[in-house]
Parts: sequence; structure tokens; C-alpha cells
Amino acid sequence: MVWFNQKQRPADGTSPRGAPAPGGPGMPPAGAPSGMPPRRTWLTFALVLLVNYMLVRFLFPGPMDPLTIPYTAFKEEVARGNVASIYAQGGSSEGRFIAPVTWPPPDASAQSGREEPRSRSDQLNQSPPRSSETFNTTLPIFVGPDLESFLIDHDVEISAVPIQSGSPLVTLLFGFGPAILIIAFYVWLFRRARQGAGGLGGLGGMMGIGKSKARRYDQEEGRVTFEDVAGIDEAENELVELVDFLRDPAKYTRLGGTAPKGVLLVGAPGTGKTLLARAVAGEAGVPFFSMSGSEFVEMIVGVGAARVRDLFKQAREHAPAIIFIDEIDSIGRARGQVAIGGSSEQEQTLNQILTEMDGFSSKQGVIVLAATNQPDVLDKALLRPGRFDRQVVVNLPDRNGRKAILDVHTRKVPLAEGTDLMEIAAATPGLSGADLRNLVNEAALLAARREQEEVTIKDFLDALEKIILGPERALLLSPEDRERIAYHESGHAILGLVVPGADPVHRVTIVPRGRALGVTYQRPDADRYNYPEAYLRARIIGMLGGRAAEEVVYGTRTTGAENDIEQATNLARSMVTRWGMSDALGMVQLAPRQNPYLGAAGGYGGDRPFSEETARVIDAEVLRIIGESHETALQLLREHRAQLDALVAALLEHETLDEQEILQVTGLPPAPPLETRPLERAAEPVA
Repeated sequence: MVWFNQKQRPADGTSPRGAPAPGGPGMPPAGAPSGMPPRRTWLTFALVLLVNYMLVRFLFPGPMDPLTIPYTAFKEEVARGNVASIYAQGGSSEGRFIAPVTWPPPDASAQSGREEPRSRSDQLNQSPPRSSETFNTTLPIFVGPDLESFLIDHDVEISAVPIQSGSPLVTLLFGFGPAILIIAFYVWLFRRARQGAGGLGGLGGMMGIGKSKARRYDQEEGRVTFEDVAGIDEAENELVELVDFLRDPAKYTRLGGTAPKGVLLVGAPGTGKTLLARAVAGEAGVPFFSMSGSEFVEMIVGVGAARVRDLFKQAREHAPAIIFIDEIDSIGRARGQVAIGGSSEQEQTLNQILTEMDGFSSKQGVIVLAATNQPDVLDKALLRPGRFDRQVVVNLPDRNGRKAILDVHTRKVPLAEGTDLMEIAAATPGLSGADLRNLVNEAALLAARREQEEVTIKDFLDALEKIILGPERALLLSPEDRERIAYHESGHAILGLVVPGADPVHRVTIVPRGRALGVTYQRPDADRYNYPEAYLRARIIGMLGGRAAEEVVYGTRTTGAENDIEQATNLARSMVTRWGMSDALGMVQLAPRQNPYLGAAGGYGGDRPFSEETARVIDAEVLRIIGESHETALQLLREHRAQLDALVAALLEHETLDEQEILQVTGLPPAPPLETRPLERAAEPVA
């Protein structure tokens, strides 16, 4: 320990008495934490060692010390048959009794007390009586060979190894070893805590749990550029300015401008938010620190805040740099909703992020990118200007975007001549960039399984069916079940041809796939962003076509329409409660807000914001829409019964039919489009 003198030191760096000044050669710098525990702790260590030794001696007593007995007493015990074994080396011998022996005998001690007082040396040599199972004795030099036969006759084992067991080293090991290990571990923790002091109370220095787990991607390692990102041009254009700022900050700072501190990427899963963030770092040529929001949170409160501090510290040390936090909604949720008090780990982590984003300037060259698909749950303080200044929405790609994404993912895939990627893009509405990448991979695997050298358009379409409809299942169905499934799927297909505005039917199959016994695949010709009421009703009518066909042909019902009824009910309820398509209720929102990026509707936080009477009206309107659609489906199938039977016969023969084969078998044209002409202007009254 270094003691500082309050007197002024000489200019040469020595102390007033000539001793080396603190911080001089061989001494730790002034104010540096000592690497060893304080002196009072070592006193505690000594007490722990003593207690350890006493406990070991008490709980695990060693063998009793041997008695030193005269040779005559030894022969008497042998004659009594009380000696089990003996080991002799030179003139000394040691052995073990069968029953413990007390020496000196108690009667001899009592007699010695009645005798005349002996000299002081005899009193010192006389030891108090004690008992033991082992003994030592000295053989006289005049002992003859009769001793051996005497021992053998009394069944005494003449041992070749010493009788006494145990060693002083083992005693020391058990007496002090556990305490020494505990002390050594404590000293190690103390030194590590001092080295890492200042973060999480030293806990981060001890165990490293307060260290950031961010993965760093440098320019040379896995570099991603905007050439690897396609289909999200709008979001890409928003981030080009960040790249330019990281490359040339002076271009903006000379006019007083600053880059955004943070940019929040919002979009559905799989749209390429992480890839876009890596592309920004790759284009700018700066380090990219990536970490998921869930990696900040641990069981110990305060770990997340320590990791946030360490992450921003690393980014500042390598500035200019980009910090990317994926799924930030796991730690950025609005405070005060679920957390208990202010000690929640999630709240502390969020507070530290807010502090760090306030504590640095964008001129330092550190920009925070974050991604989420639940922007509504984020804390308002996190979204204010000065933290996340911009929100960039990453939408699902349109047809041209899907074509560009397919171009990127098929760079290393040998395509067969005539493979039109635009046709594949048209067949995949609603698929994200991750879905399209998976489609390309499945098509390549399917082509390799078929022993092909190139990937064809058929491989892509079959892979698409596998992804959307599920893999084929080898089920042994009876002829009656196959016929009923064929009528069910044909009912969907026929209504897809005769209902105005219905999506084109691209494939019908009675081959079981996934959880379905048959599938009718319909998809729109173009991407849809706005849905008319007539189109939604056309979809409900098509969904109920399977049940309607069973009722028209057999007059009975089966469980095969479970998924159809679920989809039709959800769509009808959304029309009534979400989109105001009910005259009885009008344009009133009667459903909780739906997440546009996850597609799941949230529940009400408390009671429903409408009465029981309104709930009954909602149910009645849903039943009305489904009932009217069901009646329409029954009427159309009765009118086209001949086409229905023809399609069933073709399905039973071929099992799977594509769009052209369906049109050829039924003789029906594709569904007519919806009439969306504006109403004629009413004539103005003549004055």
C-alpha cells in the first residue's frame, strides 16, 4: 500500500526522504487500485485457515498416536492373543492390537501414587495413561530366534510394510487445502474486479458479462454493398446520404449540417433491414457493430446497461462506425406499462441507450441504425428527434422489386434457357426478399435432386408450391374420399372462374400437401394495395365454394371446410369492424389496431370500447355476409353443375391441373373483372 505525504515533493520526482515517489520506477501510479486485498482481509484469511484446520481435525480425526510400551508388555499382549500384526525394522518394531490397550496401566498409576516420591526426572518421564490400537517397542539385542516362532504360534501377522497409515502431507492438504482454494479464488476475483472497476460494480470485469456481445463486420470481412440489396429502392435512397456523410463528413459539417444520430428501419420480417444496414456500412467502408436487442438483457439487473456503455465505447474508439441494433422493440418498449418500478432490466437498458444517444454528437462519426417490426410499442423518448431522427419504412417488394431480388440471388445459379424471372416474380406476390432467397435455394436443391445441370422454370414453380402449399404426403385414400376431395376443390375452382373479380385459378390438386387433403391455388395477376368490397365478397364466395359443392352433390357436410370457414369469418369480421363495410354499423372502428408488418391483431388492453348490443350487431352482420356469400356459391354451382362434374373427372384422372388445363376441361373463360367505373354524374336541376 502506498501512503502519500502531504508535504511538497522535490522537482526531481523523489519524496522528501529520498524514497521513490509514488508512480516512479517500480511503484504503481498514483491513484491506481491495488491488486491485492487490504491487510485486514489477510487476518480474516488466517482465521479461516485456523477454523478449517480445526474443523477437519474434529470432523475427520486421524489415526490415534501409537503407544510406546516395554518389550515385556509386548510379549504379554502376544501371549494374550491381543496382537494382530507387527512390523520390525532394525531394533524398533511397531504393531497393531486387536483391542485397544491402555498404557501405563491404571493400577500401576494408582500404585505409583502411594509409593514414596520419586525423583523429578522420573516424574517427567511418567506419561498419563492413554489408549490406542497401535504401539511401538524396542527389541532387545539378545532376542533369539524363538521370538518368530512365538509370534507365529499366537497368530501374529509379520507384516512387510509399516503399520501406520497416513502422511503429514495428506494431513496438511485436508487441513488447509479447501481454505487456500477459497482464498485464491477470492484474490483472483478481487484483482479482476479492480481491473474492470467502473462497469457494473466490477462485475463486468470479473466475469465479462458486462462486455458487449456485438459482432463486428469490417470492410474486408463479409462486405455487403448496395449491389447486394435489391427491391427496396425507396429505403436505399434514404440511406445514401448517410453513406456520403461517413465518407466525407466535412462536406456537411462545413455548412453547419449534421447527419442523423439514428435511423430506425421499420418493416415486415424478411424485407432486408439487416442487409440494408450492412450495405450502408459496406458502402461507407466503416466498421459495423451488430447486436440483437435481446442480447442486452440478462438475469442480473444492470448487465444490459453495462453492455450498452461498452458497445458505444467500442464504436467511438473505431469511429467512424455504425451501430446496428436488431429487434430494438425487445428493449425499447414504452416504459411504465409492464415493468415493476424503476429497477427493471429492460427499463435500465433503455435508459442507458437514451443517455448514450444524447451523449455523443453526430460529428463523431457514430451512427445508430435499428430495426423493428413493431414501431407502435417503442418508447416515445426513443423516437424523438435527436435520437432516432429518421424512420425508413422497408416495404415488401413489388413485381419489379421481386425481379431484381431474383436477379441478385440467381447470380451463382445456372438457369436453363428460357427461364423468365419476371414470370416467377409475377407468381410470387407478397413474398419478401428472404422468401425469394429461400425459393431460389429450394429450386436449386430440387434441380440437383432431379440430376439436372440447370434450374428450369418448372423447378421454381414446384419449389413455390412446396413453400406455399406444403410438401406432398403419401396418404392412402379411399375412392370415395378422393371423389369428395375432388368435388370440394372443384367447387373452389369453378367459383374462381365465374365470380367477377375473383383471382385467377392457377392450379388445382387433390394430392395431399401439408395439412390439407387438396389445394386450390389462386393468385392475383398484379400486386394489390387497395381492396374493393366486391373483391372481398368474391373471395368469401370462393372460400365457401368447397362446402357449397359438397352440399350440392352429396347434401351432407364434412370437416374439410374448417380452414375455409376460419378465413371467411376473419375476412367478414374485418369488413364489419375494421373497414366500415356494414350499413348497420357505419364507419366506426370496432376492432383493435392491427400490426401492418406482422399481420396480427392486438387485443384490447381493457374492456371492449363498445356495448353488448353493438357486439350482437357485429355478429349479425358477419353472419349476414357469410350467409349471403354461401347462398351465392350454392346458386352458381347449381348453374354450373356440368362444368363441376367435368373438372372432378379430370382431377380424378390426373390429380393435378394447371390453369390452361382447367379452362380447357371446363370450357369456361377466366373470371370477368370488376366494374370500377365512376358513377354517372347526376343531372343538375333546371332553374
